[in-house]
Amino acid sequence: MQKIKSNDEIIIIAGKDKGSIGIVTKIVDSKVLVEGLNLAKKHVKPNPNKGVTGGITEIEMPLSISNVAIYNPTTKKADRVGIRTSKNGIKERFFKSNDKSII
Repeated sequence: MQKIKSNDEIIIIAGKDKGSIGIVTKIVDSKVLVEGLNLAKKHVKPNPNKGVTGGITEIEMPLSISNVAIYNPTTKKADRVGIRTSKNGIKERFFKSNDKSII
């Protein structure tokens, strides 16, 4: 079971956007895409055949998963994730600081 999943609220702990809070949109290997953060400018050449207008666009770039931590809304800080199994045998993730389950 992964400790960080899509749609998790995370906080960036290193890099130019340090301290920013966002939602994970996609996880690729050991990198995460965060909605609206770590933006880079991309120069796009116009292509009338495909209907693409040229110009400078901003795209989200992936962050290393080691530079993000899950955000705990009760403590309003970065937190660590633990994995435990319930009596039914179902695995669940929980915040290590206050032992609450992650929804």
